[in-house]
Amino acid sequence: MSYSNRTALAAVALIVLALAALVVLISNSCLSCTVNYVLSPPRDLTVGAIILISFILGMLHGATPDEHTWPITFSYAVGSYSTRKGMKAGLAFSAGFTAQRALLTTLGFLGLAAVYTKYNLDGPVYVLVGIAMVISGAYILRKRIYLHLPLDVLFRGSSHHTEHAERVKLHEAKLRQVPMKMAAVHGLIAGFGFGAYATIITFILAPQLPSLIYAPLPGLFFGIGTMITQIIFGALFANLVRLKRMGEEEIAYVGRRTAGRTLYYGGMMFAVIGLLVIFFPAIENFAVATGNPIPNLDSISVATMLVLVVVGIFGIGNLLLSILEIMGHKKSGRIGKT
Repeated sequence: MSYSNRTALAAVALIVLALAALVVLISNSCLSCTVNYVLSPPRDLTVGAIILISFILGMLHGATPDEHTWPITFSYAVGSYSTRKGMKAGLAFSAGFTAQRALLTTLGFLGLAAVYTKYNLDGPVYVLVGIAMVISGAYILRKRIYLHLPLDVLFRGSSHHTEHAERVKLHEAKLRQVPMKMAAVHGLIAGFGFGAYATIITFILAPQLPSLIYAPLPGLFFGIGTMITQIIFGALFANLVRLKRMGEEEIAYVGRRTAGRTLYYGGMMFAVIGLLVIFFPAIENFAVATGNPIPNLDSISVATMLVLVVVGIFGIGNLLLSILEIMGHKKSGRIGKT
């Protein structure tokens, strides 16, 4: 690991320790009241207070297992396989997410976000996110998809045809680099998902602002808060690939293969869940309360299971499989099918 990567990782570790200390301190009754204040903000707040609360909510959103952040950040960060690039993956995703959140709070100020109270958009958003994940995963793995979309026009890559499924040497397994531009697109799409945090900034904080010019601020600072924690997690996720000592070529292969498979198969999972939510919306009401007041930690729901399956099974599972594949073929210098 280079000096710059070690320095970045040390900085990340310090920030994580600070967040852990904050969690411990929250157990104090006084700080517990502060958390309740942030999650249930009063009326007649100043612009400064609204911005601060939005920023804190954004950090909580990025740090808790949310189905619209963790699976995407994990996939792109692992595929980047370095601390600095992992942080860049978190930044790229959060940039698109932040732009959408700024738009959302503007709509909330204007009263146009009321569409979320009439229609459940979670299902369609899951489907769109899933499709984007499958496209990105297919691009990395060089898989041909049914519609034969010209992915290389979007990603500015080389030929998008599937290579022959033959056993090739490691340096000949031309897995494409993870497209960071798609991380931003994912963030933009995922931002249309709506949960407890979005409800607070859109329907409680945004309408309190004095004029339209301030309306994007809650969404902007919410996005910045999310961005900070997602950059941290992006760096940590990226370094999972380096836990097993391997050469740079092997690390690149494991990272890209894990990212491609997680996006490809995780995207299918997102699309299936999205279709189920569209046709059977009652399944979103299933939840087992945990007693924790913080959103995303307050219950085990369909969204929680989606995070666990995509990150835990598809993500970590494929990471381990790729490492085992490298170890199994290290002597011959050969790998299996892409």
